[in-house]
This record gives sequence, structure tokens and C-alpha cells, in this order.
Amino acid sequence: MKKSIFVIVGILLIGIVGFSQTEKEYKVGCIAFYNIENLFDTIPGTNDVEFTPNSEKQWNSERYFQKMETMASVIVEIGADFTGTAPAIIGLSEIENITVLEDLVKAEPIKKYNYQIVHFDGSDYRGVDCALLYRPEFFTVTNTAMHLVRTPDDPDFRTRDQLLVSGLYDGEEMHFIVLHWPSRRGGEQRSEPKRAAAADVTRHIFDSILIINPNAKIICMGDLNDDPIDKSVKTHLNATGTKEEAIFPKLYNPMEELYKKGIGSLAYNDKWNLFDQIIMTPEFLKSDKSSYRFHKAFIYNKAYLMQKEGKFKGYPFRTYVGNTYMGGYSDHFPAYIFIIKEK
Repeated sequence: MKKSIFVIVGILLIGIVGFSQTEKEYKVGCIAFYNIENLFDTIPGTNDVEFTPNSEKQWNSERYFQKMETMASVIVEIGADFTGTAPAIIGLSEIENITVLEDLVKAEPIKKYNYQIVHFDGSDYRGVDCALLYRPEFFTVTNTAMHLVRTPDDPDFRTRDQLLVSGLYDGEEMHFIVLHWPSRRGGEQRSEPKRAAAADVTRHIFDSILIINPNAKIICMGDLNDDPIDKSVKTHLNATGTKEEAIFPKLYNPMEELYKKGIGSLAYNDKWNLFDQIIMTPEFLKSDKSSYRFHKAFIYNKAYLMQKEGKFKGYPFRTYVGNTYMGGYSDHFPAYIFIIKEK
């Protein structure tokens, strides 16, 4: 596989590419997550009546394929101003089924990257799932699993299952968990126990891997519907934003630093939240760069992804506002991190 060389000081790059800083060369990988907001097909199903041609949204084939083009164009541009290539791995949420994923990876802006799909039909009441796309020249899947979330106080509640994908990332064993924790529907406090239950499931996935290999490299990424400082993340998942505190059993959450700087991935009532997070095991923080380590985290909030005018100027530019078609992207900005390794 041919790898480009970039001579850069102070910033690292996307994809698995070579890069030179002072006298050392590094491989750099990008891991990204994107809630792409209601990627439904146009065929009537069980709970998707609002995303059909005869609904108030008038969700039709033209709008569907336009959504595919816009989502694909965002994915391939995450970090492309540095490398000119697309992420090696990207987790997605709000996916209806395998069909929409197959259409997405065949869209013109993205098809040359040959993304492969990991997806299971889950039990969410709206019928939306999480998925993982990966470029096979960088990642080889060895195992996949889905983990259900159940809440003791509401046994009939159904939310997004959690996707675990294990494999070899440029020859190194890594595990990726893709999440979409329960929403704040009904109010933040009232819905908090459901996100706590989801966080407990995520933590169980981490621990089930770490008990076998305490040095495992595990990354979870998703729309948590909570900020990095909320109880579900800090207590139930046991994640910290301070590298010095990220010692087992704590996890490291680089998004906490971004949040404290006022950076968000979505906005509501003139308040920014950072629900879209990427969290990892402390193994990624070791100083030895003979294997992949964490470098830096970002929110991809380029101007073209923002509403240009009106009351919601600066907010993420959405496909719909209510039933009004806007032709935008998503109500979330993507999140992404760089991992690096000495060549």
C-alpha cells in the first residue's frame, strides 16, 4: 500500500498516512463519528411514517438521494484539508437499515474509498440503528456483536443497541463500540436513568474486553445525549477528561476539554452541547509511539455545515426543521480523533 509523506509541524493528519515531524515519521489514523440525522429510506415501515412520500415531510426519492450525496460529501471531507483522503473508520447513528448504508457507500463522493459496512437491525422503537464503516486497506474485522440496553424501571423501553466491532487496525488489535444513548425526551432529569442504563452497558462492554486483556485498545464513539461532565459519562462510564487521572479503571474522554472551551456538536435553545463523543482506554495515552496512541480530538464544524442566517444562524444546517425541508446535512457536527504511530 502506498502511503504519502507530509512534512508538518504541530498538526497531525487523517487516514493512515505517513508524516514527518522533525526527524521522525509517523503513521496517522482518523477515527470519526457522525449522527447523520434520520437516514430513512422512502418505503413505509413500522414506525417511519413521517419519512415517506405521502407524509407531511414529503420524503421522496429525490430528497433521499440528495441526502446520500450530502452525507457522503461530509464524510470524505473530515480532515481532507490536511490529507486529501477520507477517515479510515467512521461510526454512524440514526440509520434505518442496511439498504440506506449500501446506498450511502455507493454515492459518488465516497464510492472510490470502498467502505465496508458493519450493521445489525436493532430494537429501537423508531427503527434506527448504529453502524460502522471501514476502509478494508486499513482495518480487518475479526468479530462483531450487538448489546441490548434495558431499563429496570421501564422493561418495555426500546432504544438503540450498542455495536461492538473488533479487528486489526493496521495490524494492531482494536475494538470499536458505536453508541446512541437514549434521548432527553420528556426532560433531562426524567430521562437520565435511561442514559445511565445505557452507560452501564457500555462500561460492561469495556470491562468484558479488559478482563481478558488489561492493555486492550478500545474506543467508544457516539451520540450520548449527555455532555462530558454529566453523571452518565463521569460516573457510570467512569470517564475523565484529564490524562493524568486516566488510569485503569478510568477511561479517557478528550471531548471534555473541548466542551470546557465552549465547543459543541449540536445546539438547542441557544445552548451548545457536546453529545457526540469519542472515549478510549488509557492504553492509548502511553508515551511509547511504537504502536498507535491518541493524539488529538476535534469537532468537524466547518462553515458549510452551519445555518447561514435567521434565528438559528451558526447552528448545524439540518435536512429538516420540523416538516420544512431545508436540504442541509444533520443537526449534529461530526466528531473525530487522530491516533499516531512511529513508522
